[in-house]
Amino acid sequence: MAVSALIRSKLNELPHKPGIYLMKDRFGTVIYVGKARDLRKRVSQYFHPSRKMGWDLKFKALTEAIYDLDVHVVRSEPEALLLEGKLIKEFHPRYNISFKDDKRFLMLKVNLNDPIPRFTLTRFKQDDGARYFGPFAHSSALKNTLTMIRRQFHLRGCRPLTPNERDYKHCLYGNLKHCTAPCIGNVTREQYLAQVQAACDFLSGQGEEMQEQLAEEMKKAAAAQDYERAAMLRDAISDLRQTTKKTVKFERLPYNLPLAIEPQRDLAELGQVLDLAGPPMRIEGFDISNISGTFAVSSLVSFKNGRPDRSNYRKFKMKSVVGQNDFACMAETIRRRYSRLLREGKEARKAMEAASANAVPQPSENASEVQPALPGSPLPSNLPDLILIDGGKGQLNAACEELEKLGLSQIPIIGLAKEFEEIYRPGQSEPLRLSHASGALKLLQRVRDESHRLANTYNAELRLKKISESILDEFPNIGQRRKADLLKKFGSVQRLRIATVEQIAEVPGFGGKMAADLKAFLEARSSTPVLTTKEGEDGQEKPAETAQQKQPPEIDLQG
Repeated sequence: MAVSALIRSKLNELPHKPGIYLMKDRFGTVIYVGKARDLRKRVSQYFHPSRKMGWDLKFKALTEAIYDLDVHVVRSEPEALLLEGKLIKEFHPRYNISFKDDKRFLMLKVNLNDPIPRFTLTRFKQDDGARYFGPFAHSSALKNTLTMIRRQFHLRGCRPLTPNERDYKHCLYGNLKHCTAPCIGNVTREQYLAQVQAACDFLSGQGEEMQEQLAEEMKKAAAAQDYERAAMLRDAISDLRQTTKKTVKFERLPYNLPLAIEPQRDLAELGQVLDLAGPPMRIEGFDISNISGTFAVSSLVSFKNGRPDRSNYRKFKMKSVVGQNDFACMAETIRRRYSRLLREGKEARKAMEAASANAVPQPSENASEVQPALPGSPLPSNLPDLILIDGGKGQLNAACEELEKLGLSQIPIIGLAKEFEEIYRPGQSEPLRLSHASGALKLLQRVRDESHRLANTYNAELRLKKISESILDEFPNIGQRRKADLLKKFGSVQRLRIATVEQIAEVPGFGGKMAADLKAFLEARSSTPVLTTKEGEDGQEKPAETAQQKQPPEIDLQG
């Protein structure tokens, strides 16, 4: 593999420091995120010709797709591990496997408002008034340190929220004198809170005295040839250092990461190249996803100040489109989205006028009908500064027609075609092409890729839901596990219908008799539709998932 001059120049500038690296393809899309104790040594290994013979197919495909790379230096390897996990969840790189699920690093939690506060382990930070420490890259070191803290500061480790005398009788911590037992009044709540506060100070990085104390005990144990205890103390000191070492709390995407550069500068550049009145502080991106006309859905992502505004993500299921028609799907999405914003803006103005006049606003008789915005009339403040359509001229024209019908043609709108990253604008016959190193283009790519991801995940969510509503539910003595095994082997009920009894019997949990019964059952219902459709859609936008909610598996589909 020939190394490009761009990559070679960056390799020569890499420092011998810990950090993370991002591999990108020719479209600027992040395809792999990795961490390194030594960035120069680790990243250079990808481009050593002598290692080519040892590459597997996946690694070879990765190296051949690399067009550019970016790095971010951190202070320690644990910091690199934490940042790597955040970036993988942010970009969903194609060649990464780890950290793509919803699992997060461990944190310590204590709520000082509890009757008898206790330290617990958690992976999610909530707005519940509790104090959180972490996240911590090494879970085993954290658990060992927590056990040591409980013993050092005489804290409870029992599970009841408010332990009582009955709990104390069976409490191992109390019987071993590791806990001061506030549950039976051995100490007052104020005294116990002082113990908890001392533990909090230790976790905040003020526990050097404990490390020094353990180091002295380790030296004494070694001098007395008690090597087993000395080794135990050595491991305890190592766990303490890993747990109490200060790390940087990164945003979802570090502002100084080369991939994003400075958001304000990217926004200013985007406003200039598109001839906008100013930087587009609010951008809304749209994409369509369907499989041969089925499960047609669309997505809306919102970016505020160059960052994802996930609380304003929306998902749409198509209502009026029949068959595979991406242009009609885009038109319906734009119509529903901005009809709603106009309606909400009108209701907000009525409420303000009624409040100023001390009157109760009366709903209009045709509340569901949306009147187009009149020329020269003030537009709702919740409209975006820029609309980005994932697609070329066809999708863009469909969206522009709907905006014109709603009287919103003055909102800037563009289309971004993925093949050559061409920017299409209304009234312009030739597309605009920006450099792949342009911060404005990278920002548009992030909006486009995020809308593509959201549309695909929603499509996958609907397909998984329909699988659970298949005709197999009517077959007796078949549970979710057996049904999943059948669909995993055959892919669909249609393929299962043409399978032989012997092929069905190969599925775990199916014998010859059950396989024959299932075959007869499917033949008897050969005219029964495989999938059913549930009612209940109100035609409104469906809020998308937030960062705390679990997302369905991401599947690479062509929308």
